[in-house]
Amino acid sequence: MTVASRGRIDKRQAILAAAFTVFARRGYAEACVKEIAEEAGVAKPTVYNHLSDKENLFRHAIEAAADEVMAANLEVVDRLREAGEDLRASLEDVALRLVEVCCDERSRSLRRLTYGQVARFPELIDLVQARTADKVAEALADRLARLSLAGRLRSGDPSVASEQLLALLTGPLETHSRLGTREVPAAEMRAVSDAAVDTFLRAYAA
Repeated sequence: MTVASRGRIDKRQAILAAAFTVFARRGYAEACVKEIAEEAGVAKPTVYNHLSDKENLFRHAIEAAADEVMAANLEVVDRLREAGEDLRASLEDVALRLVEVCCDERSRSLRRLTYGQVARFPELIDLVQARTADKVAEALADRLARLSLAGRLRSGDPSVASEQLLALLTGPLETHSRLGTREVPAAEMRAVSDAAVDTFLRAYAA
């Protein structure tokens, strides 16, 4: 890759990061390309050269943020690759970290923007779902399947087990966070993650 190509990619990433910050701060309707350009440290025409218009900029900013959330979650799930002797402790560690990602500002902003703009951009739900929940569920199912093969969880459909564990985490969090509009205290995050693991192991412990 040439220096010029690398520079163009870096500038595009900076624009998308700035766009997400401004959209999260202002909402779609109130955000303007001028403010996004200033946030990114580029000229306004540069934004248009990379992303053509505000709607395209919004879609790509949401995609980029969803990819970042997905990467953070996949990194957490991968910790089960080396689950320790205490399986409950390993699952509690992973569950809490998944909850922390779900409750961080980027994830909460992503949910608020997705819910808030779904009437204008109906494809957003599928776009974000495919880039976040679906990928994470698939990766978690793979980890749980390996634990089952090792005799550490009872046999069953790992996709169902993954879906149920994630539901035990995200369901209560939507209530605690008021659909992403409230910061969830650390003690509540720990309570949700521990309760989810306890319920999961009651069903799936070997």
